[in-house]
Parts: sequence; structure tokens; C-alpha cells
Amino acid sequence: MRTGRPRSFCKEDTLDKAMTVFWRQGYEGASMADLTKAMGINPPSLYACFGSKEGLFKAVLEHYDARRASFMASVLKAPSAAEVAKAYLMGVAGFASDTSGRNPPGCLMVQGGLSCGDKVIPDTLARHRAEKEAMLRARFEEARKSGDLPKTSDPAALARYLVVMGNGISVQAAAGASLKDLREVAAIALANWPVEANIQENPSAVSI
Repeated sequence: MRTGRPRSFCKEDTLDKAMTVFWRQGYEGASMADLTKAMGINPPSLYACFGSKEGLFKAVLEHYDARRASFMASVLKAPSAAEVAKAYLMGVAGFASDTSGRNPPGCLMVQGGLSCGDKVIPDTLARHRAEKEAMLRARFEEARKSGDLPKTSDPAALARYLVVMGNGISVQAAAGASLKDLREVAAIALANWPVEANIQENPSAVSI
């Protein structure tokens, strides 16, 4: 039985190149011709390795998540919930505004599915974003149990708040906002973070 030709390209390298195309043009805007040209492969090789454009995009998302894994790990290891929030938003501001020339500013998870009529893609992106939100929520649940957060705090709402603010920061970065601008926005968002002392001094204060 005749076997197919072995893959003659570096999968990691091609995923990086495909990532840039999806990032700049979105899922629908990225044509197969654009993708294969950027990846330096022919369509049969793309289909043999990834199955379809959708399969390639999902592989790119997994690759993107792997690149961000160390970031999330360092965020979650911060000593307090407030430090977690700061590390997350300031980290997103830094990442979104400076991608070292490898990718456009912003975030693939936000920009990849904009104006996409295929429901599968937005749902896939939402699931990936939800995974990070779940990590933050679990960390804040621990913080509430330990007394690091007020007992009245809502860990799910806190995690959602950070993700929403992070997404907004990424959109602004894609529109050309500077790192200084983004850090100022992050600082304002962090000023609303619930602190036990503030709750005691002002019982009417509402936790996020």
C-alpha cells in the first residue's frame, strides 16, 4: 500500500504564520489562498494536516492558548486577588499593545471572529475565552474562602469583569491605543476592585 508523502514543513511555524493571517483578517476574511501563501504550503498539504480551514483555525487557537499558558500561570500565582487582577489587566495591556512585530496589536481571541457569519467560529472563540474566565473565577473563589476577598464578593462576576475589561483593552490596542493609554484604563478598572478595608469603612459600597 502506498503511503502519502511525509509532511515537509514545520507545523509550529506554519501555525504561527496562519495565526497572523487570521489575526489581521479574521476567520471569514482569511481566504485559503491567503493562508497557504503565508504558510508556504499548498492546499493539499493544508487539508492533509488540518482537514479544513475550520480545523486549521482551531489548531491555531490551541497554539495561541499554549503561547499564553505561561502568562495565565503567572497571573494565577499572584499572592492576592488584587495582585491577580493587576497582573491580568496590566499583562493584557502589555501583550495587546506589543506583540514584538510577530502579530498585529490586539488579541486573536477577540479579533479572529469579528463579523463572522459562521456560528461555529464565534462559539469556539467564546469557549476559549470562557476557559480563562473559569480559571480566574476559581482563583477568586479560593481568595474569598481565605478572606482575601470580602465574603460579599461574587467570584464569577469578578472574573467576568476582568475578561470584559481585557477584551476592551485588546480592541483599543487594535485601534492604535498606546501602552500608556491602555495601562491608564487598566488602572481605572483596578480602582474598582473590592477591598475588605473599603467595605468596612463604607458599608454601602457595592462589590463587583
